[in-house]
Amino acid sequence: MLSLHDDDIRGDDLVAAQEGVYALCRSFGADYWKEKDAAREYPQEFVAALQEGGWLSILIPAEFGGGGMGIKAGAVVLEAITRSGGAAAPAHAQMYTMGTVLRHGSDEQKARFLPEIAAGRLRLQAFGVTEAESGSDTTRIRTRAVRDGDEYVINGSKMFISRFAHSDLMLLLARTTPYEEVAKKTDGISVFLIDLAEAGGSITSRPIRTMVNHETFALFFDDLHVPAANLIGEEGKGFRYILSGLNAERILVSSESVGGGLWFVDRATEYASNRVVFGRPIGTNQGVQFPLAKAYANIMAASHVRWRAVDLFESGREGGSEATTAKMLSSLAQWEAANAAMDTFGGYGMTEEYGIERRFREARLGLVAPVNNNLALSHLATQVLGLPKSY
Repeated sequence: MLSLHDDDIRGDDLVAAQEGVYALCRSFGADYWKEKDAAREYPQEFVAALQEGGWLSILIPAEFGGGGMGIKAGAVVLEAITRSGGAAAPAHAQMYTMGTVLRHGSDEQKARFLPEIAAGRLRLQAFGVTEAESGSDTTRIRTRAVRDGDEYVINGSKMFISRFAHSDLMLLLARTTPYEEVAKKTDGISVFLIDLAEAGGSITSRPIRTMVNHETFALFFDDLHVPAANLIGEEGKGFRYILSGLNAERILVSSESVGGGLWFVDRATEYASNRVVFGRPIGTNQGVQFPLAKAYANIMAASHVRWRAVDLFESGREGGSEATTAKMLSSLAQWEAANAAMDTFGGYGMTEEYGIERRFREARLGLVAPVNNNLALSHLATQVLGLPKSY
């Protein structure tokens, strides 16, 4: 493994977090992840260890029993997980959903839910935004929430909702005013905190099998009754609220991609230094060296943009353009590193033995989720460069 030193990780708390997660991950080696992938199983033991170590509640304020640290600590934790060869996706949602709850939840909601989440008695792992028809056009969601006294009644459906089967709570985005009746398309959308135990049969799910071990579902809501007290913030302003969660998600996913990219470079560099062909290590060949060096350079560049997005977010600004840029650059850098590693390992990269093929499949996901890179480019073109919108 390359040096763990990073000039952006300063302070005893951050260094301790990084070292603590690396130590935890050593107990969950390549065989563990290989077995989980082959069986398509959720890594329950790993997630439980993260919870016990306090890493899943690191962003929850200390007054509610959490670690009381900022999103930079979350970034350090997730990067350490993926650089160690683990999967961060089964656990990361509880971190990025905190952006919406912490910034826009009421004092009563925080007091009611955050201590339970911090203690591990409740898991907030599901984030219900995407729908089959609207896709990335979130303003076009059709899931509808209608006020009925002290409740809202919700009907509709969601697509690609990950970790639903392992969550006790879910953040759900729904329209409280139809699209056709709002003056601004981002108006009339609200966020609800759903207690899945109380939902009972009002929510049905259908698993979606994917090319990676990533549990995700289609969800269907049939007269789901939700207490009005579970509305986050003001009715109709939810689109603005979830931006906190989406920007946090992009920062944290960027950190996973940075860690994953470094994992590929670590593995390929070690292999190239020891694999002897024609009487010398293959790493002496510039055809092997240059792709790995280039991937490393791009990972480092993406990492620095990621830290810029972190600084903006922690200062109270959204930093949406920086978070989106970091997500795009880090996913591309990880994919570049994945291909360089696959070329370095040659035929062995295709085998399950070295773990390259599993991580290769996982790296491809980053190009299209949580936001497609084409949409990231469109955002930068219109919101930063001022070009006319194409949609």
